[in-house]
Amino acid sequence: MADEVERKAGSWLRRVTLIVVVVGAIGAWYATMGLVTVNPGEHAVVLLAGSHHETLKAQGIHVLPAPWPITKVETVRIQESRRREFGDVDATDAKTLVETAMQTSDNNIIHAEFVVQYRITNAFNALYRVAELDGMLADAAQAAMREVVGRSNADAIIAEQKDLIGIEVGRLLQQILTSYEAGIEIERVAIQDVQPPAGVRDAFDDVLAASQDRSRQINEAESYANQVLPQARAEAAELIASAEGYRDAKIAEAEGESQRFQALLVEYQKAPEITRKRLYLETMEKVLPNVEIVVIESGNTPVLPLLNLGEGSK
Repeated sequence: MADEVERKAGSWLRRVTLIVVVVGAIGAWYATMGLVTVNPGEHAVVLLAGSHHETLKAQGIHVLPAPWPITKVETVRIQESRRREFGDVDATDAKTLVETAMQTSDNNIIHAEFVVQYRITNAFNALYRVAELDGMLADAAQAAMREVVGRSNADAIIAEQKDLIGIEVGRLLQQILTSYEAGIEIERVAIQDVQPPAGVRDAFDDVLAASQDRSRQINEAESYANQVLPQARAEAAELIASAEGYRDAKIAEAEGESQRFQALLVEYQKAPEITRKRLYLETMEKVLPNVEIVVIESGNTPVLPLLNLGEGSK
């Protein structure tokens, strides 16, 4: 009887121990495979039985709905600036040259080396909306760059409009990625270098130098104009002011003469004879001093200019 009790007690103890071990193993398994830690700057995409369950965005430890392999977790660095380089203008291998070569609107070939800076904003879209993120980004960036370059002039691309073309490429590339739901935000597209093909590089350099000389001469001409035009405007304003002053003086003088004439007319109407005689005498006083006096005698005596003789004797 005692052996039977002891045997049952041992069996019960073994069962309890097995249950504790199993529960402990399950707990350890769940603690290992059923928890996920989200670090700062990370998002964790949780797949439950192959379907998107949620995206964990808050940092810290999170309990999964089920441990692995029922639940799968992938973490992605969010808001981290990433960089993808394209082309090399000095490359010699055919693959890089093909990636770099582009046709412009004036049917020239150029080699463009550029960089795309981007960041992932949607972890699930970046992982599962596109089959291969880097390859998709490369194809989209090449397509956007070739489209914008294809609408631009070669000289403008090489000499003047790298920044503007980079901005336009970034805008177009963002539109493409948004339509793909790629979960990527383009920060910047920068053209590092643009060169013509090696065989015609010297000719393009000459054209570029001529363009730079033209720009320099235009700047010098504008600088000269900025110096001369203010002076010319000042002189013009001075001449206009002088002309206006002369005009005002002549108008005032004419108005004064008119008023004097009106006053004389009033006096003349009061005493015509006296006024006429006075005006005649005043006129003679002004005229006679300027008249040359000549004395002519009869016979062959020459003309004697008395005034001239008087002047010579002084």
